[in-house]
Amino acid sequence: MRLLEGSVNDGKFIVFEGIDGCGKSTQLALVAKVLRAQGHHVVETREPTDGAFGQRIRAMARSDERVAPNTELEWFVEDRREHYRDVIGPGISAGHVVLSDRSYLSTVAYQGARGLDPVEILAASEAEFRRPDLALLFVLDAEAGMKRIESRGGVLEAAFEEIGFQRRVAAVFESLDVEGLIRIDAAREPRAIAVDVLDAIHRLLISNRISNRFA
Repeated sequence: MRLLEGSVNDGKFIVFEGIDGCGKSTQLALVAKVLRAQGHHVVETREPTDGAFGQRIRAMARSDERVAPNTELEWFVEDRREHYRDVIGPGISAGHVVLSDRSYLSTVAYQGARGLDPVEILAASEAEFRRPDLALLFVLDAEAGMKRIESRGGVLEAAFEEIGFQRRVAAVFESLDVEGLIRIDAAREPRAIAVDVLDAIHRLLISNRISNRFA
């Protein structure tokens, strides 16, 4: 597996996206390890966060509680505002590589699957939040994702980890056409996936190094 060469002269924001069970969290951890071994400063983070709104979302996901789609959207947006203010923004400003397990693209897909307008959510998100420099979308069908989740054991997040809902989420993800989005076949074994992931990140960081050289 190739290590990433070069140095990062300014911060980068890379997000890992996909349905539940797609393997994005596994890949993020692997990428973080490789980047650190190469000497990069890495920030690992996730959405929902561990902040007040993030905890509210996670509690709802694990319970039988349901809220209106607009309320759910509001919680995610408020959680993201704190996330950008406290983690993402400072990390980028410090010149670090910020790796996030989910971003506003998940809100587009998940709250879009609730019946809200994904086009409107995307437009509002891009108007308020910094776009990722790279968005990796791990593509997997909903049935395979649910099998992976069930094989882990534990309690399912009833609010999200349901096959019909995951199919709708996957459909919204499939429809996305945004700048910097790269689709990764997530049906393969993790090491094969990691080769593509690291190649995409390698190209981003090398491009950044070259552009800074001529700035």
